[in-house]
Amino acid sequence: MRNVLIFLSALVLLAACKTQKTGISRSPVKQDSVKVARVVPDTLITSDTTEVVVILDSVEVKIHRLLRDTIRIKAVGDIMLGTNFPDSTYLPPDNGKQMLAAVKYDLSGADILFGNLEGVILNEGGSPKNCKNPKTCYIFRSPEYMALRLQEAGFNLLSVANNHAGDFGWEGRQNTSRVLDSLGFWYAGNDTQPYTLFKQQGMIYGFAAFAPNRGTPSINDLDSARRTVMLLDSLADIVIVSFHGGGEGAKYTGVPRKHEYFYNEDRGDVYNFAHTMIDAGADLIIGHGPHVPRAIEIYKNRLIAYSLGNFATYRRFKLRGNNGLAPNIEVEIGPDGGFLSGRIIAVKQIGSGIPQPDKNFATIELIRNLTKKDFPEVGLIIDESGEIVYIHQ
Repeated sequence: MRNVLIFLSALVLLAACKTQKTGISRSPVKQDSVKVARVVPDTLITSDTTEVVVILDSVEVKIHRLLRDTIRIKAVGDIMLGTNFPDSTYLPPDNGKQMLAAVKYDLSGADILFGNLEGVILNEGGSPKNCKNPKTCYIFRSPEYMALRLQEAGFNLLSVANNHAGDFGWEGRQNTSRVLDSLGFWYAGNDTQPYTLFKQQGMIYGFAAFAPNRGTPSINDLDSARRTVMLLDSLADIVIVSFHGGGEGAKYTGVPRKHEYFYNEDRGDVYNFAHTMIDAGADLIIGHGPHVPRAIEIYKNRLIAYSLGNFATYRRFKLRGNNGLAPNIEVEIGPDGGFLSGRIIAVKQIGSGIPQPDKNFATIELIRNLTKKDFPEVGLIIDESGEIVYIHQ
């Protein structure tokens, strides 16, 4: 349990911020702007403390804390439910209302449901990237009603740090943020909102997202990323970090423990990045970007999912073989952020990109084999049903 200074700094900061969602700051916070309140009486806050009285600006304030034994987080990879660019034939029927119907149960039951939002939320316009042939140009502009589909499925936390977040220029980025704010999503991963703090079920969360792309917090600037995570760790109970990195496609299922280059772009050393973020205070690392699943690892009793592949990517993604596998990972962690249990929920995409339960469990088998190959020293066991068992080293 964090000490009085850190905990109360967070409480005062949160009480001072005014937002539509929960009263939690949704924009960058300067570390020197945090005030400190005095506890009454001057005693340490322990793990079983449920009520704290503080003096704030000469006013006595009573703070209630909801302590929890277990936090459940579910996460998927890339999401692009349909694009109206270059034309509306790339949109699913019925405004996408059935896109996630087959997996809605698998997505339910978590405190946090995370996904990576590929492309922008914009009905029309914007400044599209230059393409010689729009039909072979993979840029994504999803109508605003697609954000409702995500909300209806239970998603509440999104990354906007990826190579498609700037597909339609500043207007696309700005409108995406406007829509996500209006619907109450928590999100991060662009220059204006590199990270966020929010409160859910009595717990304070910090979230940051990184990518190797312009307009996003850089996965290759480890010093800056480390400072961000250390700040969030000082203010939040649980810190979640997302990254979009690594090579793309079936040849890139392995975690190479070095920088990966794809299309002459440095896509980061995802292994070193993930470990550095946990060293800085992150409690869960969620990766995406390669469009295929990758191994999972436990480091310092924190789980790392190196890539969760494509989850719901309509028509514009190649979905053959491993590219169509769409794992949903469920992780239970303690109030200190430590790993308690987890499981891989087998999902795949069919047809033009509709996620459905994978009755052959190919997703689980692939991640099992990759984990054994890439991290044999970790002591991580994934059984045939997808349950994750960690033998502490």
